[in-house]
Amino acid sequence: MTSLERLKQQAKRLKTELYALYLAYKDTRVPWYARIFTACIIAYAFSPIDLIPDFIPVFGYLDDLILVPLGIKLALKMIPQDVMEECRLKAQSQIQRNKPNNWIATGIIAIIWFLFALLAIRVIFMFLINKKN
Repeated sequence: MTSLERLKQQAKRLKTELYALYLAYKDTRVPWYARIFTACIIAYAFSPIDLIPDFIPVFGYLDDLILVPLGIKLALKMIPQDVMEECRLKAQSQIQRNKPNNWIATGIIAIIWFLFALLAIRVIFMFLINKKN
């Protein structure tokens, strides 16, 4: 197996795990703290905004290569194993049938990031005004 094939296989497995985490997030058997953490990991993984911007050489992709997999690993430890197995099976069957489209979740994530950006701009603006005085 070539390294490209292994990389494709890992990407497919990661996609299935993320979708399984999304399904687990909605499951009521998952503790509340695990649900909140899982929602944050899923939002970060699918968000176009990164902690470290991708255009920064080398470091830009470190958050995608380190933070997301570590977050997934931690979320998997918080979720009961039987729930995760069920969600993996559902995820595999749903991904094979069709790609999941959740425009509502995408919209909510976009709105949250937009509000964070507005807050950051306001804080910077207030800092600059106070600095002049």
